[in-house]
Parts: sequence; structure tokens; C-alpha cells
Amino acid sequence: MLQATGTHHVINHAHLFAGLGGGARGFNRASARVGDLTADFRCLGGVDVDPAAVRDFDRLAGVPGTVLDLFDREQYRAFHGVEPPEAWREAAAADIHRAFGHQHPHILFLSAPCKGFSGLLSETKSRTAKYQALNRLTLRGIWLALEAYANDPIELIVFENVPRIASRGRQLLDQIVGLLRAYGYAVAETTHDCGRLGGLAQSRKRFLLVARHMAKVPPFLWEPRTRPLRGVGDVLGRMPLPGDPAAGPMHRVPMLRWQTWVRLAFVEAGSDWRSLNKLRVEEGMLRDFALAPDKPWQAGVLAVRAWDGPTGTVAGRSTPGNGAFSVADPRHGGPAKHSNEFRIVPWDGASRSVTGAHGTGQCVADPRSNSGMFHNAFRVVRWPEASPAITGQHAPNNGAMCVSDPRPNLDRAKGDDYHSAGHYGVMPWRDPAGAVSSAAGHDNGRWSVADPRPVLPQAADRLVAVIRSLDGCWHRPFTTAELCALQSLYDPEEQMELDGLSDAAWRERIGNAVPPDAAQAIAETMGRTLLMAWSGETFRLSAEPIWVQPIAMALSVDLPA
Repeated sequence: MLQATGTHHVINHAHLFAGLGGGARGFNRASARVGDLTADFRCLGGVDVDPAAVRDFDRLAGVPGTVLDLFDREQYRAFHGVEPPEAWREAAAADIHRAFGHQHPHILFLSAPCKGFSGLLSETKSRTAKYQALNRLTLRGIWLALEAYANDPIELIVFENVPRIASRGRQLLDQIVGLLRAYGYAVAETTHDCGRLGGLAQSRKRFLLVARHMAKVPPFLWEPRTRPLRGVGDVLGRMPLPGDPAAGPMHRVPMLRWQTWVRLAFVEAGSDWRSLNKLRVEEGMLRDFALAPDKPWQAGVLAVRAWDGPTGTVAGRSTPGNGAFSVADPRHGGPAKHSNEFRIVPWDGASRSVTGAHGTGQCVADPRSNSGMFHNAFRVVRWPEASPAITGQHAPNNGAMCVSDPRPNLDRAKGDDYHSAGHYGVMPWRDPAGAVSSAAGHDNGRWSVADPRPVLPQAADRLVAVIRSLDGCWHRPFTTAELCALQSLYDPEEQMELDGLSDAAWRERIGNAVPPDAAQAIAETMGRTLLMAWSGETFRLSAEPIWVQPIAMALSVDLPA
């Protein structure tokens, strides 16, 4: 099964739950060397249930993927809530063998569905039949692969998932470990940071299970070298500004509500929604700030002409707000003719003379603000008081339809999901991003960036809002293309192209992907272990740590049955 030419070898890799092919792309980039032995990597194929993801896999991995549902019938019913269609059938071991071209993979990489273990899913929902079926799919997929190659076992099996699987999926992991050991594998569990393995601009902590077939691979599996995290600006700075037509449809900023843009502008870079608690708000308005267009006023706006100087051209609309159409009139020696203009008369004071020119000094401070046609308009009902009658036109401006609710807990504490999830979080340009998730959005985590390259739209452009924040940056959501680049799926200079036209579908597949740069680091350390095994070398001194400590010996010694 080993393909070799002299001292050069080809290491075959295959992928279950392959997604769009991030892991496969990284493995393809890998190479390995041990002494005079060298190796390159070749992808045999990938399996996934999502046709769009498989079309992406074809392009990123360079080989055809296979659309295959790995559910058994019971799992299908539990997950979908209906019976499978008539043409549906359960996948078998032979289907796995066929998907990999009836060739032998030396490494099998699995990134199984993780929604059932994700912290974004409540504990209660994770225990439902639907998500328990999705979790069991992992066990079934591994079993099918083991059966497909029972006569010539795969040398190394790598299973990655979210870290929470080690606690929320403990029972399932114990079953997987038992199954692998029954087929002759030594198994170890650990966590790693994809960002540090691949030198990415994001921190992406993941669970990793490594299984080594003890009879075929005696040597240790060394831990990949780690690299420093990069700042998001190192990656995004190599891309054109969002909205550039040349960058493609994936590099567009989503259209957000105006209030969301305002909130993002006031979030401090490196912080999240809690920055907004520092703002002073009075009657729904910011007390200390005003919003104004970031462009100059028209020449002469609010200008006052000298009495002895000429005026400018008299325009069709000559007002103080659009030009120099005011004058410094020196003729104010005696009492002004309209000395009461805009004067407010107290409720208990006498009115001035009633004149024919009604409107000068004819305003009153009427304390009866709750009377008349605007009864209760914008009134806020106290929490212990009763509300007025519910009317047909239920709105704040025509009745007391607002309440002073004492229950909002804006001072979130540790243990509160909203407290720790970084809602409306803004990343500094030079800092790494968090792990790119399939549900990444500006309002559910730190998915906005303080972009120091603000370019505001022209008046006629139909674009999203650009507000220059207090730090001089444009606080905006990451584009889908930028999430791709942060995952190292594409180089920043490339135009991102994934199957379809839906940002939501793109982002889900991107968030589920294994970063290729991290996968390359994993592949290369496994490649060195395989070369040592094939050369007959079972032990080597190295300054590199053994992977998956503190139970690293599981990778190099035979375990009792």
C-alpha cells in the first residue's frame, strides 16, 4: 500500500465530514522529511452530506468529493423528524471504500458535526433527540471507516471537534475510544489552538483525538511547533476595502440597522457591548455626543455679513442654513419692535398685548401636558402602577404604552452567557480574532473590527453606513471574505469564491472548516512519524515535546487489551 520512489514517499489522506475541504487543502500543502526520506501528501477524497460543501471541496482539495448521508435510519428519523425518502439507504463500509477510490489512506481526518457540543447551544437543547442523533453520527462514521479498512488498517486517525465535547460528549468519547482500541489503536486526547499551530490571526481552540495503529506505527507522534498569533490587520490590510467591486460578492459589508452602526461606533476597540454602559443617555439621547456628517458644510453656512459689506449672490433658497444670508444689523439702539419673539409666558404670569401679528411672544408654559388630544403621549408607566386602557392604536406616541421595567440586568456577571460571549465586540486592528464560528455575527460575539482605513460613501452611493469612531477607525463587521482569509482558506490577495450566493450558507461552511494552515502543521508532524515507522526507526531523541501530554506514552507503547 505504500507508494515510494527511492527515498520519496506519497502519504495518502482522506476526510470524513469533510465540509468545504479546509483540512484537505492544508494536508495537500504539507511535506515531511526524516533524514534522507521525504514525503508529499495526496488527497484520496472526502465525504459530506452537504452538496454545496462537496462542490467547494472539489475546488479546494483538487479531487472529487462524495455526497453521502452517514445517518442510520433511526438517527435520520430523530434528526429530521420524518422518515427518509424512498430512495434513501443507509451508508455501508463499502461506500466509504468507494468514496476514497478503493485506495488506502494512511491518515484519516474527521471534523464531525459539533453543534450538539457547542457552547452556543443550551444544555437542554443539546439533550434533545435531534442533537443526540447528530452526536452519534460521529461514532457511526468512525465505525464505518474502521470496517472499510479492517483488513489493512489506517495508520493514523485524527478527530477534531469543539473543546466542550470533552465534557458534554464524555460518554460518546468513551465509546469512540473503546471502539478504536478494539481495532488495535492507541488513543490520546488533547486540546490545541489552531491559531498557534498555523500562525493565524485568530485564536481557535479545538479538541483533538489522535489514534495510532500500534502494529503499523510504533514511533512517538511529536507535537507540531507553535507560532505566535498575528493581528487581524496583518491579514485584512492585504485586502481591498469592503465593497470594492473587484473583490467579489463575498467581500461586502452586511447592511445593518442604523442604531447598530451607532452602537458599534461607541464600542471601544478590544471591548464589547459593555462599553455602551459608560455612555450617559438622557431621554433616549446621548448627553455628551452629537452625530454629524463627516463632510464640510457648504461654504458660508450660518455666515453673518458685515453691515458695510456686499452680500453674496442671492440664490433661490437664501437661508442662514445654506449660505451667508444673515447680516449684522447695527440699528438696535431702542427697544426692539418684536422684543417678545420666542418668549415663553409662565402659566401664572400675565400675557403681553394681543396683537394682530400673532406669533410674537404668544407662547405659554402649559403645565397640563397630559390633557387634550395628546393624552399620555410618550408617557412611561411606573412598574407598580396600572396601565391606561389598551387602545386600537397601540404605540408610544398615542398612549402610555411604555413601562419603566426595573428588571433589565445590564450589569452582567460571570456565568451569564451574554456576559462572556462578547456581543457587539470590536477587535483591534493589530489583535488576533477569536475562533471563526458558523454563526459569526456582529451581535453574538466579537465579530467587528476597528478598521483604521475609513472611506466614507458619496451622497449617491447605496452602501452601508461608515461611522468614524472615537479611535479614528471604522467599526464594522468582518466580511465573509475576511472570515475566509482569517481561516486561511484563501490568501488575502485572492478573490474569494465559494459555492452559492448566500452569506449565511457561506459563513456556516467557513466556520465549520478546519484552517488549512493549522491542518498543514498537523499533517507534517504526522508525516514525520510515518516516515520513521516506514524506515524501521521506532525512537528518536528530539527537543520537540511529545504530543498529547500528559498521556503521551499512549502513542508509543502497546496498551493492554
